[in-house]
Amino acid sequence: MINYNPKSWWGLIFKFHKSDTFRRLLPAMTTVALFTGAVAYVDRDLLPEGLRGTNQVHSLLGFVISLLLVFRTNTAYERWWEGRRQWGTLVNTSRNLALKCNAYLRPDHPSRPVIARHIAAYASILHDHLREAGPLEGRPAGVHGPNLIANSLIGEIDRLHRDGDLTLVHYLNLNGELTSLTDICGACERIKKTPIPYSYSLFIKKFIFVYIVTMPFCFVHEFGYWTILFTTFVFFVLASLELIAEEIENPFGDDANDLPTEELAKTIGANVRAILLRKRAVVSSDAPKHAASESRASTP
Repeated sequence: MINYNPKSWWGLIFKFHKSDTFRRLLPAMTTVALFTGAVAYVDRDLLPEGLRGTNQVHSLLGFVISLLLVFRTNTAYERWWEGRRQWGTLVNTSRNLALKCNAYLRPDHPSRPVIARHIAAYASILHDHLREAGPLEGRPAGVHGPNLIANSLIGEIDRLHRDGDLTLVHYLNLNGELTSLTDICGACERIKKTPIPYSYSLFIKKFIFVYIVTMPFCFVHEFGYWTILFTTFVFFVLASLELIAEEIENPFGDDANDLPTEELAKTIGANVRAILLRKRAVVSSDAPKHAASESRASTP
């Protein structure tokens, strides 16, 4: 994911990133410019009366295609934002699970590093699972990684309950966070495995193609060679919106605008280890009295 300053207008306008649609569309834009130039040349230099087209219908089609692209972009952004919400829930769930285990288990309990390792591993393996990074070392192919970690974590919590380290109330309090892990994984898989319908995406691409190809014939008589610039710019805008929607509709990939799931997984691991593996601060019973006496002594 690209980190940027949204208030830096000039810096954003004149900055080109490898994910910028201009670079990706440059070959197609060149083709459109050459095609429009050929149409303009035929109209201005070869035909005696030029092309007599009308732009009224074309303007109406432009309004229709803009509505389609707005709907397409909004749908893709909703998928991106839903993915971000699920990973935000994973961050909170992991922290709550670690905080509760920290409160329920004694400071030197041997299960603390085990639970911390499982919670951190769940986020990391979910990241690999959504990106289809392939089986990890020591894990056979075809095994659902997140379920494997969740099963091991639930087994550890259940063992602590059976051994008497966790009371029934503690065990029930942890059940919500344990269930939430699988719910988050299922929601992320739903986003990843349910793309925009193929027919809908194909229709928009064909509509853009027909709209751009017919544009020179409608405007060349009025604008002449300026139609080259006008048509190329309109193609850049429409195709860029479609490319952006394609990129963000699967927010768990490795594109520049996808979610920073790897960074979020590292944050979860650091937070969980800080909660479960740090030593508890020992506060003496007379600390409040000592602080109050110092406060009175410093008062003029």
